[in-house]
Amino acid sequence: MTDPQLERHPVDGETRGVALFCHGGTAASEAPPKDRALSLVRMRAFERFVRDDLGGRGVATALVRYRVAGWNGEAADAYQDVQWSIEQLRADLGKDVPVVLVGHSMGGRAALKAGGDPQVTAVCALAPWTPPGEPVMQLRGQTVAILHGSGDRWVPAKLSADFAVRARRAGARVARFTTPGGHSMLRRAGRWHEFARDIVLAGTGLEPMRADVANALQLPSPEGLAVRL
Repeated sequence: MTDPQLERHPVDGETRGVALFCHGGTAASEAPPKDRALSLVRMRAFERFVRDDLGGRGVATALVRYRVAGWNGEAADAYQDVQWSIEQLRADLGKDVPVVLVGHSMGGRAALKAGGDPQVTAVCALAPWTPPGEPVMQLRGQTVAILHGSGDRWVPAKLSADFAVRARRAGARVARFTTPGGHSMLRRAGRWHEFARDIVLAGTGLEPMRADVANALQLPSPEGLAVRL
């Protein structure tokens, strides 16, 4: 296996926060991710959107390229690579720069699993792959925003709904939204991009949490976990 790679885009001047983007993959594969894989192409689009909007405000961005394309059971390879990426950012920027994780599908699973890191201030999970029994206790006290396509055939939205309920019970601050569309996040792509950007804005402390997410965080279950966007 090769080492993971971190595609980094620093800012001029003071770094006020970092958004770490975690792309999707597959359940089992020890092959390296393909450069033209849709999951990677989509995360690059998210990263670019956030960088264009927030780079001038001190938000650096980074995208992790996993060693292998698969989660691979207990190896949890994508999670290991996200943890490695957080450590790299911490070593370079110090312990006081807030880190917001943005992950899609398998990358969403990895971001949620890594969300308990003390430097992570928010997790934005986009159509996350959260199998039954996925751990939630690491998210106690964490802010988690989930967006899932109601027509997702690859990762059914019910998985993230069940995960959100358990995470709330564990003490996480969770808001979950659904929107028309499927797993690729191509339908109404701007809506997905803006959602991720706004979670990064709030997670880095540059602006308050946007109103619909703030409201959903305060609503009881299941209302706050099934908001239509």
